[in-house]
Amino acid sequence: MAYRSDDEYDYLFKVVLIGDSGVGKTNLLSRFARNEFSLESKSTVGVEFATRTVHVDDKLVKAQIWDTAGQERYRAITSAYYRGSAGALVVYDVSRRATFENVEKWMQELRNHTDSNIIVMLVGNKADLRHIRAVSVEEAAALARRQQAFFVETSALESTNVDAAFTEVLTQVYRVVSRKVLDIGADPAALPKGHTIDLNSAEEEKPSPVNKSGCCSS
Repeated sequence: MAYRSDDEYDYLFKVVLIGDSGVGKTNLLSRFARNEFSLESKSTVGVEFATRTVHVDDKLVKAQIWDTAGQERYRAITSAYYRGSAGALVVYDVSRRATFENVEKWMQELRNHTDSNIIVMLVGNKADLRHIRAVSVEEAAALARRQQAFFVETSALESTNVDAAFTEVLTQVYRVVSRKVLDIGADPAALPKGHTIDLNSAEEEKPSPVNKSGCCSS
């Protein structure tokens, strides 16, 4: 395969990370984008973002990932950043039940500010804290089914399922876009490289979430 620079890509998709403060959104982002993890990570103020390009089928898909602040006082500021998002990871901490109980509130806010075709992944982070687990895989998977979302448990600390979570979201977004292109009879190769796709008219049937093993379904 010919070498392509980091500035080359076929598709650019915006993905947002949302959830309560302290659930590990920033470390999920840094683990995926730079393979880094920091125990000293502080709560995000406002919005931060990073990028990474991955292969989906024979295409280069660049993800622009936005890490939104979890604190309530920043939510009015960051809500504008939901616009144009093609995918979202809604994150909770498996060892803090309150963060899981707030998931439906985050899901509602997400759907209030995004298109109905957005691909959503429910992420139970800090799965390494097995000894103080407060939310079962089965309970979280059931919530994901009700919300028509994918589900996976991750550990940014141990680098478990982090790539899988982001890549699954990007793959599903790409499939939505591919179907849309086919529906309008266009040649995908004719699309400008790096074109940001508008999903507003795409028809998407949301798949079921993962099985009880905690791994992404497809």
